[in-house]
Amino acid sequence: MKLISLNTKGENKGHYSPGVMHGGTLYVSGQLSIDLDTREVPSGPVEDHMRLALHNLERVLIAANLERNDVVSCRVYIANINDWDLVNEVYKEFFGDHKPARAVIPTGGLHFGCLVEIEAIAACK
Repeated sequence: MKLISLNTKGENKGHYSPGVMHGGTLYVSGQLSIDLDTREVPSGPVEDHMRLALHNLERVLIAANLERNDVVSCRVYIANINDWDLVNEVYKEFFGDHKPARAVIPTGGLHFGCLVEIEAIAACK
């Protein structure tokens, strides 16, 4: 098992690793829509939150020497189910023709006032 960490300026408040590689698979912990360096949450629309959460996901993938197309499954947690279409469009922009398995789960509030959290599983090369 190999723990994946990120070089960020912000302090990780939780007891977890951003990613864990085991048995040819990378498990990416939930990535909130929070700037990992400043710990600031976007004040803009849910699309800004989704882009930031996906950016954080990509940072973990890069730290593990993987790419977007290596992602096989995602769970997207959203604070408001009415944002599903907007979140889906940003997700589609990010992954393009690649279509990992996915679940979108409405949660109500998320930590720090974030509107989006995304976790993923990726196949290691």
